[in-house]
Amino acid sequence: MPTLLKPLARLPLGLFHWVGAALGRVGFFLDKTYARRITENLASSGLSPSAKEMPALARLVAGEIGKSALELLVVWYAPPPRLHKFIRDVQGWASVEAALAKGRGIIFLTPHLGCFELASVYYSLRHPLTVLYRPPKLKWLHPLLHSGRQRAQAKLAPTNITGVKRLLHALRRGEAVGLLPDQVPSAGEGVWADFFQRPAYTMTLPWRLAERTGAAVFVISVTRLPHAQGYHMRFEPFAFPPGLNAQSAARLVNQALEGMITQNPTQYLWSYNRYKIPGNLPPVQ
Repeated sequence: MPTLLKPLARLPLGLFHWVGAALGRVGFFLDKTYARRITENLASSGLSPSAKEMPALARLVAGEIGKSALELLVVWYAPPPRLHKFIRDVQGWASVEAALAKGRGIIFLTPHLGCFELASVYYSLRHPLTVLYRPPKLKWLHPLLHSGRQRAQAKLAPTNITGVKRLLHALRRGEAVGLLPDQVPSAGEGVWADFFQRPAYTMTLPWRLAERTGAAVFVISVTRLPHAQGYHMRFEPFAFPPGLNAQSAARLVNQALEGMITQNPTQYLWSYNRYKIPGNLPPVQ
């Protein structure tokens, strides 16, 4: 299937965004559960100007989610020169290179914001990268995601103890690893921490990896520019102060993500069940 998709990656980015936005809005109209989750998550975030404007904002979010799905054909299968043309601006890259020059490993935290998949491709075209990966529930999607996410020098690590060991080995070699910090971890692998005023089960792995290896930490955002003009990428240095516990570290990460999302609220994946309770874990009191 990936071979068949490569020719499609040469189509205009604007076409993918137009079709994706249309499909996203149709899905919002047809799938009431999907629409309700977007609306409820947006409402609880406090980012909507008013209740009256909430329906229009939710539809915009659905359109952006549709764009994020279809643009993956470009991100995963377009040749590197074409991808570079779409990246209009990169901020903070000098800090990344400085961390690499010191021989430190790097932990990249990339929330489900904008075209977040582009961040790993951008980096792995330059340096080795190991990304924590949870296979999709739909098995037919697995080979597609697997091939797309292992472009250039990118490697995948499963979300289990074997995967964590791979991340540790990569960091100790002075390489980079990538995590989705707003992905709900399995029971026992996180703590409850507020995320937009609601308790969310939050992974502590970034903090634990940084504590054990002394790696530098960066939070990445990749946001879409209007009218399919491309993307803006930003690498923000992030640090865990000494003496933190797991709860404080998780809240600190969530605060950093909130700041990025607040700047581009329509491009966040509000359809993701960020507040679910994993496994048999009791809900926070």
